[in-house]
Amino acid sequence: MVEANIAPERNHQTEYSPAEVERMTKLYESTLSSISENEIVKGRIVHIGESFVTVDIGFKSEGIISADEFPDLKEIKIGDQIEVFLESVENRDGQLVLSRKRADFMRIWERVVRAFDTGEVLKGRCVRRTKGGIVVDLLGIDAFLPGSQIDIRPVRDFDAFIGRELDFKVVKVNHPSENVVVSHKVLVEQELAGQRKAILDSLEKGQILEGHVKAITDFGVFVDLGGVDGLVHITDLSWGRVSHPSEIVKLDQTINIVVLDFDQEKKRISLGLKQLLPHPWENIEFKYPVGTKIQGKVVSLTDYGAFVEIEKGIEGLIHISEMSWTQHIKHPSQVVSMGQIIDAVILSLDKDGKKISLGMKQLEPDPWRSLLAKYPVGSKHEGVVRNLTNFGVFVELEEGVDGLVHISDLSWMKKIRHPGEVVKKGDKIEVVILGIDVDQRRISLGHKQIQDNPWDNFETSYKAGTEVEGKIVRIIEKGVIVELPLGVDGFVPLSQLSQTPVKNINDSFHIGDTLPLQVIEFDKDSKKIVLSVIEFLRGKEQKLVDEYVASHRLSPMTMKDVVTASFQTSDSPTEKNGSSE
Repeated sequence: MVEANIAPERNHQTEYSPAEVERMTKLYESTLSSISENEIVKGRIVHIGESFVTVDIGFKSEGIISADEFPDLKEIKIGDQIEVFLESVENRDGQLVLSRKRADFMRIWERVVRAFDTGEVLKGRCVRRTKGGIVVDLLGIDAFLPGSQIDIRPVRDFDAFIGRELDFKVVKVNHPSENVVVSHKVLVEQELAGQRKAILDSLEKGQILEGHVKAITDFGVFVDLGGVDGLVHITDLSWGRVSHPSEIVKLDQTINIVVLDFDQEKKRISLGLKQLLPHPWENIEFKYPVGTKIQGKVVSLTDYGAFVEIEKGIEGLIHISEMSWTQHIKHPSQVVSMGQIIDAVILSLDKDGKKISLGMKQLEPDPWRSLLAKYPVGSKHEGVVRNLTNFGVFVELEEGVDGLVHISDLSWMKKIRHPGEVVKKGDKIEVVILGIDVDQRRISLGHKQIQDNPWDNFETSYKAGTEVEGKIVRIIEKGVIVELPLGVDGFVPLSQLSQTPVKNINDSFHIGDTLPLQVIEFDKDSKKIVLSVIEFLRGKEQKLVDEYVASHRLSPMTMKDVVTASFQTSDSPTEKNGSSE
């Protein structure tokens, strides 16, 4: 019998030794790729499903990618090599987390960063508006194009760029937030750099250029001459008045302008628009001769008149004295208003000084020419007191027609210091026409002339030696003014009030006191009556003298004193007559 030498089989449950396990693990791991999270790796498609694609990247487990990250599943097949982004080595289910889109983004991001570093120009498409600018599709990622970086000219309609494909330069990259800012303007500026130099080199004063209105400000207009900006100051837009440049030009308007001046170093160019038009004052003496009736617009009001624009660049002044024949105009706003279209007449023209005098009242007949017939000298009328002055009263006879009553023509009998003693503003008063000066626009009036001159009768009533009583109505330094019967005023000199010196006239005499008087002088021409208490007392009883002295607190006087005083007075006519004021 032959014995078979059979080796015993190893039980499948037999455990490997630690050394064997370590050896086999190292052998297995050597077959796996060395990968790290947040990197782009290569993988092979091993399964394509409806909702996900399985990719083997040579790791111990396979990763899945959502089918949404592939533009078209029909374009890929099992076995294709693709780049993916490893987001996580293991998720909650123990699977790799991969992204095809993120891998594509990272490749584009690397390209954009490289373009930023090198200044490479990239193409992009404007896709939509956003606050302050436009979102640009730059190689598949969103970039921001600020409104100020679209063009060298201010862009007011962003929608006009939507859908357009333009060249861009990356001007800013933010790595943490993965934001990109691009500019199209810098490329345009580079293209225009040579053109700008050529324009500056060829500039000459008086040169006429074409430009586009780039910006409008309160002080003028900036014009793009093709890469170079120039300024048309508001004063050089029009020969006429301009409140704001927008009255003359509009944004983006193409205009012809003339070079007035330029600074090569500061690159400042002064331009003019009005200089392309003839100066409006050329041949103005033929266009607007004196006497011509014109129509214009009130463009300015001053205290002394109104400026009227006849046409752009031509203005005339209507002085307030030329606005009405009869009214006293204090301010032109009483007659005209800003912006009003009015008619006027050319009164004078100074071409060298560029001044035109206009008149409004000349459109109507001069009413003063007919006043002589309406108000003949000597005729009586009733008027209204409109104004009082130190020298007289202005009386309105009719609307716009005033005359002056001089203070000396207010009363026959009273010595008026101010017209307010007789009348007040608004009073109706009777007057007589004394004279009319048409050229000077003056009417002389009289109020006292309404009555006959009473001095013709006073000559009998107040002849020298007549005794009367008078009531003190005013006290002055040289004596007192008294009102006599018949209402006329007379003057009593200080020397005729007392034989003894009067220390303070106001202590002895008061308004309202009644004095016994005798007329010592009557002057019809000067309308003066001089009176004396001393002359009245001469020859009277001592008792009467004592009563007068006591009532006025004067120093005692005797009849002898009175006689002496009278004698001295009669020998001193100058002192006796004195002055009423």
